[in-house]
Parts: sequence; structure tokens; C-alpha cells
Amino acid sequence: MDGTVGGAGHAGEILRATAPDGILIGIDADEEAIAESERRLAGFGKRKILIQGNYSSLAKILFELNIREVDGILLDLGVSSHQLETAARGFSFSIDGPLDMRFDRNQKWSAYDLVNRYSEGELARIIGEYGEETMARRIARAITGAREKSPVKSTGELAGIISRAVPARAGRKKIHPATRTFQAIRIAVNNELADLLKVIDEGIDFLRPSGRFSIITFHSLEDRIVKNAFRSWERGCICPADVPVCTCCRQAKLKVLTRRPLTPGSDEIRSNPRARSAKLRTAERI
Repeated sequence: MDGTVGGAGHAGEILRATAPDGILIGIDADEEAIAESERRLAGFGKRKILIQGNYSSLAKILFELNIREVDGILLDLGVSSHQLETAARGFSFSIDGPLDMRFDRNQKWSAYDLVNRYSEGELARIIGEYGEETMARRIARAITGAREKSPVKSTGELAGIISRAVPARAGRKKIHPATRTFQAIRIAVNNELADLLKVIDEGIDFLRPSGRFSIITFHSLEDRIVKNAFRSWERGCICPADVPVCTCCRQAKLKVLTRRPLTPGSDEIRSNPRARSAKLRTAERI
């Protein structure tokens, strides 16, 4: 199962590697990604099953397909190149477009609603927590001040507000001042962190013995969730350290195969700069 099938890059390689009879279930919240995957994977016929949906619904999707076990689950998290480069999707501060940031465009709540309706305190919490932004309070104050005059409607407008709010002495030379705030808003709009924890906890039970769970993350919040969840299911028991005998009866389900995450080499980063922050962690079902 590829829970973030996107443009089908991983999916195509998996289908080729599992020929002649391997089956791939591809999920993506983005209907444009599903359409592109259908086009790119057309030659694999019935060996691929593509579904628009959120990977957090993995259990429901597999039950509906009458599938109880899979050999592997892959998640390639974050925003795709297509989404970043399409102005109308509103993910990028580099291209002016409407404030959107929804993976699933059928979802009613968008970045526009979050930016223009949340209180200053709630905006600061989201930007600080999900973006790990030290200037969160200052940026939230700037956003709420700007929207008092008129709603913030575009990515360019929001990026400008953030840039003016972050003092030059902050020394943001390597990344744009809006990078962390845009990340935080996107995570909040799509409920990404809660969905990630849910899919790990539920997905493990659909893996066959020796099946693999591989997750590629692009920022520390995601990576921390994956690392801690894998280690927790490797340990099993979650009783407090001062309890002499286990009472939770929680069994270990995973063996972690990547004590340190795998990261791209210099050649890969040169050919694909967006891979520079990628980290891959893998665990095996026991």
C-alpha cells in the first residue's frame, strides 16, 4: 500500500519490482494526484487499485477491499512538487495564488479560513508548535492586524505580512521568513500530525509478519512522531518504570530497521534539491 501515491513515482517502481502478480493499493487525498497516477500506471492494468482518500482511513479502505494483510506500507509525507508549483493550490509563498493548502479540495476548511478566523493566540500556537517558529507571536500579531483592514486572500499577501513581521536581525538567510509559517498552516489545515499517528497505530495490524512499514518525512515534527511510534511498538509494554510487573499487556509488534534515518546523498540532493531534508525510517512487523 502506497498511502501517498502522488505522481506514482514510488508506485511504478513497486509494481515493476513485484511483477508479475504483485498488487499495489495507491491512496491520495488529492484527486489530481489520483488522475495522474491513473495515467502513469495505466499499463499495469488490474495490478493497481487507486483510491482518493486520506491514508488515515487505511483500515476502512482495506476492509472495503476485503484485504486483511499487506506486505508493505509506504508513506512519502509532505507536499508534492506538483502542488507546490501549481499557483491555484496555494501551497507556496514563491508563487502568488489563493490561500488554500488543502490536499483534498472537497474539504471545506482551507488556509484562508484558518488565517482569517483564528484568534491571535491560536495562530501563534499553531505557528509555534507546527512550524517551530520562534517569531510565532510576532507573526500572529501581524496577521491579525492586517486582516482587520481586509481579509488576507493570497499566498503572496500572507508571505509579505510575515516577511515584514520578521526583523532583519533574525538572520533568515538560508530560508524564506515565511517557510515555517506556511508549513504550520498547511499541517493544521490538513490535520497531518494526528493522521500520521493514527495510520501508524492502525496500519501495523494490517502488515503480514516480516512486512515493512516505511515512512519518508521532511521536517522534525513528522520524524519525531515516526521515530517515537516505531520505538514504542518495538518496546511493547508502556507501563510506568516504577511498576514491577506489566499490567498493560501491550505486545511488541515491530522491529526497527533504521536506528538512524536514511538521508539523501550529495548527488541526490544536487539532482533533487527538495530531497535535502528527507528522512526515511523503516520497521518490520514481528
